[in-house]
Amino acid sequence: MDIEAYLKRIDASRPAKPDLAALTELQRRHMLHVPFENLDVIRQVPITLDIASFYEKVIGRRRGGFCYELNGLFSTLLKELGFSVRLIAATVAKPDGTWGMPESHATILAELDRAYLVDVGFGDSARSPVPLDGTPVEDVSGVYRAAKVPEADGLLYDLQRAGEDGGWNALYRFSAAPRSLGSFAEACTFNQTSPESHFTQKLLATKATATGRVTISGDQLIETDGDVKSKRPLAPEELEKTLNSRLGLFV
Repeated sequence: MDIEAYLKRIDASRPAKPDLAALTELQRRHMLHVPFENLDVIRQVPITLDIASFYEKVIGRRRGGFCYELNGLFSTLLKELGFSVRLIAATVAKPDGTWGMPESHATILAELDRAYLVDVGFGDSARSPVPLDGTPVEDVSGVYRAAKVPEADGLLYDLQRAGEDGGWNALYRFSAAPRSLGSFAEACTFNQTSPESHFTQKLLATKATATGRVTISGDQLIETDGDVKSKRPLAPEELEKTLNSRLGLFV
């Protein structure tokens, strides 16, 4: 891995030391410059769990990816920079209150002064490390916390986002137990091939902005700027140009 090329891709400088401030800045810049996207899934281009392939795609071809690619690659960068991190697995919460495929989301746990959840591969989510001790963190997209699952053995947590009603809504449930990239092989195959996977249903490309987010979902361009949200249809001939101009994707 060419660390300097990776840092240039996310417009970041090499940190002086692997501390929380550096981790926070790297995560923020990653989410501002590298989209979460499923273009290869929609085009039926196979995605294999290989860091070199991820690097060539995201850094070499200035693409994005989904969780295995983005968090797999970012965790490798963090290790190269001296951070103590490991991949972990999560189960995504569905809007109807049920759960997705068990442990099919790959994310990152960092050990600094305390343990932090770090995720650059979940789309609209926390832009800075979330401590596992329950301390809330806030950014332009919302307020987040990690809450222990009471009936679990102490290793299970829910990543939650504050709702408009003052309550907390689970985004996913994760285990602090370490996982290898290869252990996600079945989930990676499911998410890119199964008709039951939401990734196979329609194109999705989304990237954080300083004040919100820009998303292409199917044939819709959705933009959030603070509390203002707009949506408009995209004509087929607009798609490639918009992916390039609004999300920095060269496809």
